[in-house]
Amino acid sequence: MTSTDLTATPTLSAAPGLIPSPASPYQGDIARYWDQEARPVNLRLGDVDGLYHHHYGIGAVDRTALGDAGDDEREKKLISELHRLESAQAELLLGHLGDIAPDDTLVDAGCGRGGSMVMAHQRFGCRVEGVTLSAKQADFANHRARELRIEDHVRARVCNMLDTPFETGRAAASWNNESTMYVDLHDLFAEHSRILEVGGRYVTITGCWNPRYGQPSKWVSQINAHFECNIHSRREYLRAMADNRLVPQAVIDLTPDTLPYWKLRATSSLVTGIEEAFVKSYEDRSFQYVLIAADRV
Repeated sequence: MTSTDLTATPTLSAAPGLIPSPASPYQGDIARYWDQEARPVNLRLGDVDGLYHHHYGIGAVDRTALGDAGDDEREKKLISELHRLESAQAELLLGHLGDIAPDDTLVDAGCGRGGSMVMAHQRFGCRVEGVTLSAKQADFANHRARELRIEDHVRARVCNMLDTPFETGRAAASWNNESTMYVDLHDLFAEHSRILEVGGRYVTITGCWNPRYGQPSKWVSQINAHFECNIHSRREYLRAMADNRLVPQAVIDLTPDTLPYWKLRATSSLVTGIEEAFVKSYEDRSFQYVLIAADRV
């Protein structure tokens, strides 16, 4: 896949709480939520190597890296291991974007503090545009890009992911990493379909409730309340993609792969109170962690 740069657009103001129009009252609530979010988990993990994520991890825990139970450095090692697992998750997502050239442009919808954008640029050498409702997150991501001297290739802006300023059909690939639960899926995939070139790749990794369970479980309801989001069913993802010219090429159940992360995190000093809901819902299969890669046709 090849693509030219997205249309040059002046950087949107990052004044606290500013959300480009149009935006709903709910989106205003979400912007305020993330502007005010102060849990240490994301920053502590990002401090390990300067990649600041806003998602969870996959893969087996390296128990040898944790040291003995009485090791004075065990908590530091545990945090490093959690961060390794979350970076492995981002690498998996990026690995499903297809053949990306240095002159391509990618779009990270719901970019958070920008860790995946940095990894994408480091991997492909291309330009990466990120959007987030949170001015605090955008400022953080752009500051980090300047520190790494990649600000000419990596940029975050305060923007509604349902109505981006990017030119139609010019993105080689785009993704959402655990951010789809904040928006209507039909509106979201319509926008991705618009900005992607024909043949472009869209990838998401997300938690979704399992239609075979019947309805969202009590654990899923707790996760919704904790993050002020609205988790969708797996069936809704596939239906909304089909309605918007996004044809799935891979649907991968990552639930068994993310459980080790959650069980390890529940033993750390970074617990937030939501760990049990994730572990229990994954174990009873009412909640699933999936990767979906789809091509724009």
